[in-house]
Amino acid sequence: MNRRKKGLLFILVAIMVLSFTLTGCGKNKSDKKAGGDKEGGTLTIALSSTPKNLDPVKYTGVYEGNIIRSIGDTLVFYDKELKEVIPGLATEWEISKDLKEYKFTLRDDVYFQKGKYQDGRKMTAEDVKYSLERSEKESAMGRLRMLDHVEVVSDNEIIAYLKEPNAAFLTVLTDSGNIIVPKEEVEGWGDEFGLHLVGTGSYAFKEWRKDDCVILEKNEKYWGSKPNLDQVVFKFISDTNMRANALRTGEIDVATDLQGESIEAIKKDEKLEIREKPGMKVSFVSMNLKNGPTKDKKVREAILSAIDVDALVKGLYSWDEAERAYLPLPPGSWGYDKSIEELVPKYDPAKAKKLLAEAGYPNGGFELNIYITDDPMRVKMATIIQSDLKENLNIDLKINTAEWGTFSDVASKGKADLYGMSWAWYPDPDFFLYQMFHSAQIGSLGNGQGFENAKVDELLNRAVSETGNQEERAKLYQEALKIIAEEYPRLDYSNEKVIYGMNKKVKDFVLFGDNQIFINHPEFNVYKEK
Repeated sequence: MNRRKKGLLFILVAIMVLSFTLTGCGKNKSDKKAGGDKEGGTLTIALSSTPKNLDPVKYTGVYEGNIIRSIGDTLVFYDKELKEVIPGLATEWEISKDLKEYKFTLRDDVYFQKGKYQDGRKMTAEDVKYSLERSEKESAMGRLRMLDHVEVVSDNEIIAYLKEPNAAFLTVLTDSGNIIVPKEEVEGWGDEFGLHLVGTGSYAFKEWRKDDCVILEKNEKYWGSKPNLDQVVFKFISDTNMRANALRTGEIDVATDLQGESIEAIKKDEKLEIREKPGMKVSFVSMNLKNGPTKDKKVREAILSAIDVDALVKGLYSWDEAERAYLPLPPGSWGYDKSIEELVPKYDPAKAKKLLAEAGYPNGGFELNIYITDDPMRVKMATIIQSDLKENLNIDLKINTAEWGTFSDVASKGKADLYGMSWAWYPDPDFFLYQMFHSAQIGSLGNGQGFENAKVDELLNRAVSETGNQEERAKLYQEALKIIAEEYPRLDYSNEKVIYGMNKKVKDFVLFGDNQIFINHPEFNVYKEK
């Protein structure tokens, strides 16, 4: 090939590459924008699942929450160590001695992003009242279940009145499901508000490319520190190896939820780094407590005794991505009690067969359906359990995979014999135990299994209503945890670490143990080196 042909070929390839870059959800030409040392550019983050809806009252997964919290703000935030609640849209607050009244002083320099139905107007106390009361009435996860109503005291003061005392209310308010939104946009868009979210956050919604990505752009009128980035792109890549490859090729800057060999591949690339942190996360398989064979406690104990959890964890996490779990609380929660681990059935196929026979199934012979997302690790987990149940109990486990929206609908409505997922939240046990085991949550994603126990309800209620003292609350949660463990409602198999891969040019990116993503937080502001 002569020099002229080679030159033409090079130009053609360069044009093709540039064309792909500018039309996809990867890098953006604004990466080359001139400005301050920290300003400009696009940050592209790969999420491990596709969000269903960005309406804060409808979201059910961390994938949605991580986009929502860049678009909107809450009254208060957790600090970056998940230890203390710090100011957000509220600058200060007072709590009554009976834990039923929370008075907040609001910032007076907050504006909504421009939308179709309002032109970027100032946020008022009425907006806080509207948003919180909307969450109380409509939240798919019952996030503000304790709220009675909100009173507007003045333009920058509100009082939240609770139905009953609740020591976890401030923590509840940090959740992205409780961001403040403008009534005009909610009512104007109706059911489509979740596709056109407007909030007060540092990055405004720009575009949602179905099954590909969500694009956010800098909010120039943000009340907090000025956002460093021009754009933030959340790209959807379900396969962990594909996320790692996208990071290595430069298509993305941050790869979330990494597992397996992809971790080592990233470690070998000098332009990249692996960041990890112990996670506030439990991966589990819940069993239907209302219908089917698993309604019987002996069947549930038999199933737990038939699964070799140590082998399961070793098979899933050969690169030290997780520790074995025993309980529905992560060890990092202040309500954890290691002594309760002894109540979890040990691997014992002979005992499992005996229990199943006592339940009326001497030869197994029945089929169960397990529902999971289409994440490869979930599929691998279900396949290992499928093998154990067939070999040890002659139970046929049918594996059903679905994208997050379909999965969450099936799981929350009690349509699954078994369903497998993970739960990550704050250190407060209320966000694990109440959401997943209180009877008031039956029908939500947390308690799709249908767990119902009057004593557990009582203990969980007392844990937030009787005292704000953490040690006293912990004792109540531990008592509830013991009862839950003795009912054998589910298999808790791993506490996964939060493991991200990222380009070394990404700076001030903080990993949170609950797997939340903040781009601009009161304590840090992510940027990219040029």
